[in-house]
Amino acid sequence: MLDKTIPYAEIWMYRSKNLPVNEPVLPEGFYFKSYQEGDEVVWAAIETAVSEFENEGLALNYFEEKFAPYSKDLRTRLLFVVDSSGEKVGTCSAWWKESPNGVRYPLVHWVAVKPGYQGKGLAKAMVNRTLKLLQELEKNSPIYLHTQTWSYAAIHLYQKLGFEITDNNLDGSPNVDYQKAMSILASIQNKKTRLIKNNVIINQ
Repeated sequence: MLDKTIPYAEIWMYRSKNLPVNEPVLPEGFYFKSYQEGDEVVWAAIETAVSEFENEGLALNYFEEKFAPYSKDLRTRLLFVVDSSGEKVGTCSAWWKESPNGVRYPLVHWVAVKPGYQGKGLAKAMVNRTLKLLQELEKNSPIYLHTQTWSYAAIHLYQKLGFEITDNNLDGSPNVDYQKAMSILASIQNKKTRLIKNNVIINQ
């Protein structure tokens, strides 16, 4: 879930394309499934459930504009995690983005896990699976990921998986939000540290 109680700032992260990737291991009872026609409705529901969109209609509009024109790519690049009942509960895509100067960059895109299924390692497995796909499908260039301070919990996961925060945008231009983002993340970390210390004191 996005934490929209804190200030927003844009964040770009990158990872060396050739950095080793761990095998994507899902918990027992879950499995990966690639996009099939009609899954855009499920995608919209998942992304709306984690507050990426105000409603599923807006999510579907985004999908139709940004994803639908690439129907062939969707079948290999858009992933879902499915539970034992057959419900799709998480999604992630091995996508790309072109800069204004026409350079194509590999992108880990739209990572989301439904509330109630978070904390089970699904996002970690999805990102690892997506990284492996990008290593196979794309040529040179680091692998990028766009996020924001509202996703600070996910940022910690991405860092553990080898991503680093960069002060530039994908095209190499300066990210004007970088200093603001780093200040917000530092403030969150300091708050967590104080809470941990206070809890230790209380429990002694």
